[in-house]
Amino acid sequence: MPPASTRVAFVHSGAVNIAPFTALAAELLPGATVVNYLDDAIVGDLADSERAASVPERVGDLVRAAAAGGADAVMLTCSSISALAAAAARDTGVPVLRVDEALADAAVRSGRRIRVLATLETTRRPTLALLAERAALAGADPELSSEVVAGAFAAVTAGDRATHDRLVATAVERGAAEADVIVLAQASMASAAEAVVVAVPVLTSPRLAVERLAASLASSSHH
Repeated sequence: MPPASTRVAFVHSGAVNIAPFTALAAELLPGATVVNYLDDAIVGDLADSERAASVPERVGDLVRAAAAGGADAVMLTCSSISALAAAAARDTGVPVLRVDEALADAAVRSGRRIRVLATLETTRRPTLALLAERAALAGADPELSSEVVAGAFAAVTAGDRATHDRLVATAVERGAAEADVIVLAQASMASAAEAVVVAVPVLTSPRLAVERLAASLASSSHH
């Protein structure tokens, strides 16, 4: 277990992720101080060719702020920015974890036919790239398929979580018929997984991510 003085920082691109990650940290990192950093324009700006160029610097600034505040580790909770983790870690000297790395590793272990569901195209592409990267590291050659669940992101943005969960659950049921494992690409989709029962694993990133964060802090505190 990490020492009580441990401080972890979460960098979010949506306020919807603050509560679930804070709750998981309370459960899996008891006694740790949690600091949340939010830039809720990132996802929209990634779709805007002019503003997208500013995102790496903004994420870097948030990680630097976390490091300046004494964070022992930082997690990027948005798959759309997880590719920026390595550069931010080099820049600050603080471990920066990707929310979906543990998820990708678990997916590669779970079966050959991996079905990725996302509610945004900006998340679908990096998730497929990450799965390919982690599969190669594991010496696996999975068959990847993916779908952007139409209407789900608009629903959740409008505050209609029930419609989002229903649309995602339907896509999970469809995907389960032809895949060995379902990957929900966004942390914000995790609530939908609880509403559906299928015969294959449905993996969501938040719990797997915070478990890996806890493990990495525990191992670094022993060194």
